[in-house]
Amino acid sequence: MKNISILGSTGSIGTQALEVVSESRDALNIVGLTTNTSIDLLEKQIEKYSPEIVCVMDGNAALTLEKRLKTRGSLVEVVTGLEGLIAVATISKNDLLLTAVSGMIGLQPTLAAINQGIDIALANKETLVAGGKIVMDAAASNGVSLLPVDSEHCAIFQCLMGNKHKEIERIIITASGGPFRGRNLEQLQSVTLEQALKHPNWSMGKKITIDSATLMNKGLEVIEAKWLFNLRQDQIDVVVHPQSIIHSMVEFIDHSTMAQMGMPDMALPIQIAFFYPDRIANNRQALDFNRIRELTFEEPDLISFPCLQLAYDALEASGTMSCVLNAANEVSVARFLNKEIHFCDIPRINRMVMEKHDVISTPTLDDILSVDKWARQIAIAIK
Repeated sequence: MKNISILGSTGSIGTQALEVVSESRDALNIVGLTTNTSIDLLEKQIEKYSPEIVCVMDGNAALTLEKRLKTRGSLVEVVTGLEGLIAVATISKNDLLLTAVSGMIGLQPTLAAINQGIDIALANKETLVAGGKIVMDAAASNGVSLLPVDSEHCAIFQCLMGNKHKEIERIIITASGGPFRGRNLEQLQSVTLEQALKHPNWSMGKKITIDSATLMNKGLEVIEAKWLFNLRQDQIDVVVHPQSIIHSMVEFIDHSTMAQMGMPDMALPIQIAFFYPDRIANNRQALDFNRIRELTFEEPDLISFPCLQLAYDALEASGTMSCVLNAANEVSVARFLNKEIHFCDIPRINRMVMEKHDVISTPTLDDILSVDKWARQIAIAIK
């Protein structure tokens, strides 16, 4: 029996992860769950999976949930805030922690779990974008496995099984292109929030859906891949693949290329992380090659979608620049979701914050947290 806690259990990845758990209750056990404010759904999850501890980030919502649970005699411990997230992440029974929260908030709980020797199923890409070297060094020191849950990184992970790192020529991360693929800058000036939230292939949370529309999500994946797979910047390419059937590829030094294919369904990467190094059967939809009429590829448009280029720029600058880009982007996306700014303002604000930053080459965790706070304040102030 593998004991698992999930940070972000009421979000898109978290709910799909619990579906995987439901299909394998004899092998997987839930120890801890967390949410931001969605206590109605969390209460249902508590009733079904019987965790020992749950965290509600919002203090008032946590008190409300605690009262409800006491009324029905539940013994589950309710904690709150960042300290609560860390408590769930580090509970001693954890064999594996799925980090499925959105944003920088995932960094400290993930590091705390790593330092307790707990393996990580990583769906929170911001953890490596902001604190890549610190996180990877901690994982190495503690003998901890980081198992990628993003479909693209899981695909690369699978392609590398049984192959030597020194044999990698490059990796090719695929992108659907999002809802605005093919539009130019002028056309993007008039897009609406509602249009940006309609992803053609994937069902995801609002923040990651907007990141997919700007191609920032692909930029964050480029940075994450650099750390996960110990690659140089020039070994990481992106190609637009609208069908989302090939989830990513690895080209080796003999110019053989391996691709991982499957339906656009996050349950498979989650299942692989939960059961690694084994594979298990499931009832998910298989590819029907008789119905796949075409697999197409095109270069990403870095003029219309400059967020991807900003990610490469941040990698080149190294140090704290990736943290700054991530923080600025979290703020600019939140402002767009609140209809305070236009879609095209997202990359503009991100770039302006990056231009104001003096890079710290070898940051500590305190440096990263400080820089993150600074970048958010700048991004909020930009008109």
